Amino acid sequence: MGSVRVGDVGAAMARLRGCVHRTPVLTCGALQRLAGRRLLFKCELFQRTGSFKIRGALNAVKSLVEEAERAGQERPRAVVTHSSGNHGQALACAARAEGIPAYIVVPHTAPRCKQAAIRAYGATLVPCEPSDESRAETAARVVRETGGVMVHPNQEPAVIAGQGTIVLEVLEQAPEVNAVVVPVGGGGMIAGIAVAIKALRPDVKVFAAEPRNADDCYQSKLRGELTPNRHTPVTIADAVKTSIGENTWPIIRDLVDDVLTVSEEEIKRATRLVWERMKLLIEPTAGVGVAAVLSEQFQAVPREVENVCIVLCGGNVDLSSLTWLTELPGDGD
Repeated sequence: MGSVRVGDVGAAMARLRGCVHRTPVLTCGALQRLAGRRLLFKCELFQRTGSFKIRGALNAVKSLVEEAERAGQERPRAVVTHSSGNHGQALACAARAEGIPAYIVVPHTAPRCKQAAIRAYGATLVPCEPSDESRAETAARVVRETGGVMVHPNQEPAVIAGQGTIVLEVLEQAPEVNAVVVPVGGGGMIAGIAVAIKALRPDVKVFAAEPRNADDCYQSKLRGELTPNRHTPVTIADAVKTSIGENTWPIIRDLVDDVLTVSEEEIKRATRLVWERMKLLIEPTAGVGVAAVLSEQFQAVPREVENVCIVLCGGNVDLSSLTWLTELPGDGD
């Protein structure tokens, strides 16, 4: 399907073996009772660099090195990307492992903890404005200046294939799964997951989850054409502010069963529930998928879809920004 096939995901799995964690799948009785279904939580917050992003970044960097060696050429002079934080950390980590300089273009509004982590991995951080246009333009300039190779955070095929390895693990850990719920920003994770699962288990439903304030994936599916966000979204889920793109859209269009949107309050409440009931410090973007499964929309999903896997995509929480927690009424019940 498109530029990524299930064989690419399998190759990524082999390439990443021993380099990334096989993250656990956990359950939670309290959340299952709220959802009325069996919930399986794929805990990518325990992944290296604190999110699933290391899968795609490491697969991309290792692929670049392998291609250069096969061609008898020098390794890339540098790798460049733009990121709200998690892919930047992941690419910085992957590049350091291969001894390649990394330049990460980051919106100046990105959480400080993520910016600090990028620097800690030895990458050069280049600030930009918080818009898709500024990110792309700044990254293109850095590529020209450094002679580096662009590794797009969600449209690069090797990145998409790497993210798809999540569901290969899920199918081994929980073969009874009937559906997978995946937060969507640029769409790299859900595209890789959809390619793999629809090839191996076409009966499994794939649901995208996104903030209602950043609903380009929903609008694209509704209209049948790529419909990016017209303005920079305002959402607590900072890792899914970007729009799906030219490479992820065809996969999402053809293989994702439905898109669920949730409000900011639903995201906050779901995130808090996971903190309190599961004792897992997920970031709000991971709470998007949980909110979707707990939403009224999900009640319309047939009851035979009983075993639902939610990808908890990351845990890089900016603890200094948690003023919103005290603004929520009630105790999270």
